[in-house]
Amino acid sequence: MRNIKLTVAYDGTDYHGFQEQRGSGVATIQDRLEKALSKLAKRPVQVIGAGRTDSGVHAKGQVVNFRCDSWPVPLEKLPLALNALLPGDIVVTKAEEVSIDFHARFSAIGKTYIYTIHNHRLPDPFSRRFALHEPRPLDHRAMDRAAKYLEGEHDFKSFQAQGTPVITTVRKITEAKVERERDKVYIILTANGFLYNMVRIIAGTLIQVGLGKISPEDLVNILNSKDRTQAGPTVPPQGLRMEKVYY
Repeated sequence: MRNIKLTVAYDGTDYHGFQEQRGSGVATIQDRLEKALSKLAKRPVQVIGAGRTDSGVHAKGQVVNFRCDSWPVPLEKLPLALNALLPGDIVVTKAEEVSIDFHARFSAIGKTYIYTIHNHRLPDPFSRRFALHEPRPLDHRAMDRAAKYLEGEHDFKSFQAQGTPVITTVRKITEAKVERERDKVYIILTANGFLYNMVRIIAGTLIQVGLGKISPEDLVNILNSKDRTQAGPTVPPQGLRMEKVYY
């Protein structure tokens, strides 16, 4: 039995998230990957993904794995073979064999997500699929100070979408920072795991800081409240991408 790991980048704009929705007829990243792999293998292939990115969310370093008794394509040629079958907005960037017990989701020890904001008075047609347009000036330094209060192990219930049950809402953010490059503001979060919509709610809250509506120190009270209504809005999905998965 072989276990093959793929690294995948995609523009999620036209997809209903990563996870397959069998019988629904909607397009997902997993569905497209499995169809391409099954065509190469000449038999059904199912993949396991590191993260179930939502509708409209992108990835630079999504990781999937699949197990098989044999595989007809040399691994060094597999990305090219798959990319010839995949639509242009999904690209396999790497293929490698891993130990049989490797699991793309459960073997992961952390992930980095980046939320991109186009901070300019005028919209940019070339980044509208990959960034949130915010025309009002953002104080990215205040946003970065606020982000630092999120580092460490905390109960992030305030930053979880309501109605999404989990065993625990405690997560550990190992790095939270906000950087600016010209008219782009990047919110960069690395953690051992994320709650549903956690990154998008954090981004919405940090934008409130950047606009001067709340202070960086307010993040402490928002965290401690464990109350979703105290945090900022859930920002749209197009600015979000899964940057990297750590094992």
